[in-house]
Amino acid sequence: MAYVLRHWYRQVPIVTRCYLAATLLTTTACHLEIVTPLTLYLHPKLVFGELQLWRLVTNCLYLGNPDFRLFLRLYGIVECCKMLEEKSFRGRSADFFYMMLFGVMVLTGIVLGGRIVPSVSASFAGIYYLSDSLVIMMVYLWSKYNPSIPIGFILFTCTSAYLPWVS
Repeated sequence: MAYVLRHWYRQVPIVTRCYLAATLLTTTACHLEIVTPLTLYLHPKLVFGELQLWRLVTNCLYLGNPDFRLFLRLYGIVECCKMLEEKSFRGRSADFFYMMLFGVMVLTGIVLGGRIVPSVSASFAGIYYLSDSLVIMMVYLWSKYNPSIPIGFILFTCTSAYLPWVS
């Protein structure tokens, strides 16, 4: 079993593998109470006032409570990020990494802008963890590159173009 898991893990492209490992380690550390989620969330006063710069990264790595949504997010990371990196960004892992980094920067800018100037984007001011948004961004990009792949759910089947709205 360990060999199969290790072999599968080594077959995952490098950026997806690192992102998956970082999210699993961060989420597991929070659930084992090694780290508290309060030290990870994104807050402009803590980031800029107290220079807790790790919050710019760690808020994208915490996937939340162990429930069905956690498995949907892990599926989004494992399958959609993996297929994006293998097919759409084949041989260009650095481009895939910079695309993810750009997405994190834009999402962080929107959320921090909503907290600093609430009249600009007040609806984004209540977002403290960007991991959901980052995974949905990856699922959305994958579905745009592959709009006709059938995706089966528990009771119904849809094409991948509708996957971001289902998850």
